[in-house]
Amino acid sequence: MAYTGHVTPGGPPDTRELRDVSITKVSVGPMDNNAYLLRSGSRQLLIDAANEPARLLKLAGSAPLDTVVTTHRHGDHWQALAEVVRSTGAASLAHADDAPGIPVITGTLNDGDTVTVGDCTLRVIHVVGHTPGSIVLLYQDPDGTAHLFTGDSLFPGGPGRTTNPRDFTSLMDDLEAKIFGRFEDDTWFYPGHGKDSTLGAERPAIREWRARGW
Repeated sequence: MAYTGHVTPGGPPDTRELRDVSITKVSVGPMDNNAYLLRSGSRQLLIDAANEPARLLKLAGSAPLDTVVTTHRHGDHWQALAEVVRSTGAASLAHADDAPGIPVITGTLNDGDTVTVGDCTLRVIHVVGHTPGSIVLLYQDPDGTAHLFTGDSLFPGGPGRTTNPRDFTSLMDDLEAKIFGRFEDDTWFYPGHGKDSTLGAERPAIREWRARGW
């Protein structure tokens, strides 16, 4: 069955098979958080150990889980982190500006850094506004399509929540410069909650997002 990116709390995961990596998306916890398990060869990386550690560990199975990356410091994105790290010995990474608010961090990331899973590389893009240390992870598929794991910085329908005009402007500026200004319309993005989308589907609404202020 073709990947749709539609998952529900307690429901089955959905897996996208790319040439060199598979992406498995699952919804966990009471806030419908998305967690993403990337597998390349026999190695695995988890983006946002948000909740339900038993489900995440079962999803990983017996293959090594090398790394957990947390996209930002909000608590709904790391409720399962301590148990997953304890059970697997995985490295736990987050942006340096958000790391103090996240438990069990073993290393920090900055803009432009890379994280590997098997033979595949993810690049860190720092986008400031939802939190000071929010990150987007880029996987550039050899077929030419970019895949972005956006945490709570970008959703279908608009940017992530901000609490003041300065943070909103910062987030929009970074999204326009580092995401929409850099990647093509066929770029697929995977948010921290809800359905996926493409940059092409969202690009026409950027001016509207700016005007409404959220």
